[in-house]
Amino acid sequence: MQRVVVMRHGDRLDQAEPIWPANKPRPWDPPLTDAGLLRAWTVGKRIRAAAAADGWAVHRVLVSPFLRCRQTAARAVAALCAVPDDAALLAIEDAANVPLDTSRLKVSIEYGLSEMMNTQAMGGIVGKVAPGVSKWFPDLPELEAIFPAGTIDHSAEPIYPGWDPSISFNLAAPFKSNFWAVGTKMGRVHLGGKKQICKALADKYPHENLLLVTHGEGVGASVSYFEMGLEIYDVEYCAYSVLERQVCMKPGDEQEGFTADSFKVLTKSGTTGIQYAPVSRAGLLVEQDWS
Repeated sequence: MQRVVVMRHGDRLDQAEPIWPANKPRPWDPPLTDAGLLRAWTVGKRIRAAAAADGWAVHRVLVSPFLRCRQTAARAVAALCAVPDDAALLAIEDAANVPLDTSRLKVSIEYGLSEMMNTQAMGGIVGKVAPGVSKWFPDLPELEAIFPAGTIDHSAEPIYPGWDPSISFNLAAPFKSNFWAVGTKMGRVHLGGKKQICKALADKYPHENLLLVTHGEGVGASVSYFEMGLEIYDVEYCAYSVLERQVCMKPGDEQEGFTADSFKVLTKSGTTGIQYAPVSRAGLLVEQDWS
């Protein structure tokens, strides 16, 4: 059985302090607030405890290159690797100085989990600075430096080898025109117009349980793509979905081939920060900004 957890980043500083982007060299890439860091740690502990209660654990964490996602993932990784047992860990309020067993999982940057590129998600100031930007993110070693030593999987190859804003880059695009995706509904977000990023990563690591740290649209899509007929109307900071599918090895297949059932959505509306309803009930709901 394979499980995939899809998690949104924590509280972003530019939402708490609207003037933050002014005069910043990278206004499209805000950090978390202190509350966001704490929320990421707390939800990471919750994910670990819930998984343990069901008899499984996260093996691999894949992360959007945006700072808010990397900070969120770093706190979640600390919770997942913490040496104290689940009961003791729940009482620890800060990730600082918690002993870690970093052999428990591996971490890598996945550019395919990136934010959508438009003014509603990134802010109007981004449209003004975009023409002069030649490098949107630091080099990979700098992106990875935030994670606990020993957790980075240097052999991992991302589905997208880099972040190229020239691909479907449209700062004036409508909210649902996803940077990495082609589609008109959040529940139909497809990698390259063909394959949903969540499933693509699960297929790449079929024998591992994954935590994908991404943005709100990705979390919503992970529910509505695999549970047809739903409309997502709220994805809180650090909200997460849990998906599950049966995976079987093909006997005698030297290429490690496998067969897999469709994912089932285990997350119930309102239990992990995601609110959804059948399309007939959600049709009049106002679309939210979950960047």
